[in-house]
Amino acid sequence: MRKIAIILIAVMREIGLAACGSSEEAGSDSGSAGSSSAAESSAASEGSSAAGGSDVLVVYFSQTGNTKGVAEKIADIEGADIYEIEAAKEYTSEDLNYDDPESRATVEQNDPSARPEIGNEPVSLEGYKKIYIGYPIWWGQEPRIMDTFVESNEFDGITMIPFCTSGSSDIGDSGKNLEKNAGSGNWLDGKRFEGGASEDDVRSWIEGM
Repeated sequence: MRKIAIILIAVMREIGLAACGSSEEAGSDSGSAGSSSAAESSAASEGSSAAGGSDVLVVYFSQTGNTKGVAEKIADIEGADIYEIEAAKEYTSEDLNYDDPESRATVEQNDPSARPEIGNEPVSLEGYKKIYIGYPIWWGQEPRIMDTFVESNEFDGITMIPFCTSGSSDIGDSGKNLEKNAGSGNWLDGKRFEGGASEDDVRSWIEGM
């Protein structure tokens, strides 16, 4: 009898250990599933937020890369979308020869009615509340292709912020010219940057507005 009792105790102990082991494995699976579900929920939430897009847009025209550099810094700081204006007919170095009175850019800049064609697809402004609009200073003014852009779009309800790059010339009346030609939008005073403007320079301007 004592031998039988010992055997029964051993059998019951094995059953108990097996049940305990099964319980621990189930608990481990449940924990993994819970963590996975939480991670998926977090990712879905982040995805929905990112899918909403930005309400800030940076529009720029650049030929030497200086304005592009400032535009990209603004976009990074603001978390903004970015759109480059591209000329249908690309400007060559001869086109931009300041010393040639017959160069393409000289002729355009001397003609206030000149409207060079934009070559890339137009950008939709729907949903944007603030637009930075950047360009180099040519012959003391905004390039005429910028007038093409503002006259081709409606800016009602949008805050418009001009910026330019130049080695020496100030922004002058270029922002006011764009505002006049646009005929819509809430235009703020613009800012001139040198070609090598740092991110700190750009951030200081944005935060000071």
